[in-house]
Amino acid sequence: MILPPATLGMLGGGQLGRFFVAAAHEMGYKVWVLDPDPHSPAGLIADRHLKAGYDDFAALDALAEACAAVTTEFENVPSDTLDYLAKFIPVRPGAAAVAVCQNRIVEKSFLRDNGLPHGPFAVITSDADIAAAADNLFPAILKVARFGYDGKGQARVANAAEALHAFHQFKGEPCVLEQMLTLDYEVSVVLVRDESGAVKCFPTVENRHTGGILDVSIAPARASACLRDSAQEYAEHIAGRLGFVGTLAVEFFVSRGELIVNEMAPRPHNSGHHTIDACVTSQYEQQVRALCGLPLGEARQHSASVMVNLLGELWFEGGEPHGRYREPDWSILHAVPGLKLHLYGKHHARHGRKMGHFTVIGAEPADVLEKALAARAAIGIRDE
Repeated sequence: MILPPATLGMLGGGQLGRFFVAAAHEMGYKVWVLDPDPHSPAGLIADRHLKAGYDDFAALDALAEACAAVTTEFENVPSDTLDYLAKFIPVRPGAAAVAVCQNRIVEKSFLRDNGLPHGPFAVITSDADIAAAADNLFPAILKVARFGYDGKGQARVANAAEALHAFHQFKGEPCVLEQMLTLDYEVSVVLVRDESGAVKCFPTVENRHTGGILDVSIAPARASACLRDSAQEYAEHIAGRLGFVGTLAVEFFVSRGELIVNEMAPRPHNSGHHTIDACVTSQYEQQVRALCGLPLGEARQHSASVMVNLLGELWFEGGEPHGRYREPDWSILHAVPGLKLHLYGKHHARHGRKMGHFTVIGAEPADVLEKALAARAAIGIRDE
């Protein structure tokens, strides 16, 4: 066990890292953050912020010397960085597990090879691969294999000609071509797994996206107990096959009543923000516990909850790109009973940027949802 007041390392300095730092501080740990952004939200509250790249070996050596263990808050930290740090201190999750989640081609192949439910797909590395794609794969979504998130690096394509055009727009980057499924809705499972293989799953969450970015999460999901349990079982199986240690999120499509694994995130997840306010142990405290070899906390949800993302549009009058920049009127949200507001301390707002979220908690799921959607409208979030 790694006990307080040990120093922990965090690779990445966004809001997920910021919540990790806060959880670790509450538990008595110190945290060093490595992130090149001088305005890193996590770096602002860390005990030390190393403003360096993830391939800066002087910074990595400093982290390895000062920290008892290291984790990450986003999946695009180079696996070589994780491998290098693992020579000196525990790194959780490990490079091999993270590498599967970093690349959509590897990820889809992992799902297929492990018999997990997934949508039809084709690997695209050349024009010829598009020409060879089966006609029944269309309409489809072409996604770059690396570094795409929140709808970026994706294009909807109706046929091979459109896929070829999008592939060239992506400058020939390796991609996956995924058949567009009939979606009932989307769900996710956040879990934590420790080094001994013990797993704690948070209740399955129902998610609504707008423009490819998570908008609203409802926990627990409004789905059958059978579907919610099956999603947790699949997520546990994935964590075991990956040999994962830490907090993991698995996103699912529900298509014609069937679960389809969409993707995995080897870290805490936006759809798990509600665990801060609605669960006995948050996903971030669980991340600290798994990293330090502590007993995992109870994942029980004590209140119904709805989480709403706050994007940069809110900081512009009328939500328009060229609208006047101003701070939203937070008094509107603070006046709502049972609403918890979390702002991430980001240096500036821009459209599509996650600037904060709020979670409404309560005893009755229907009342909580009604209250959250009313607060969402009152603060100025518009439906597309």
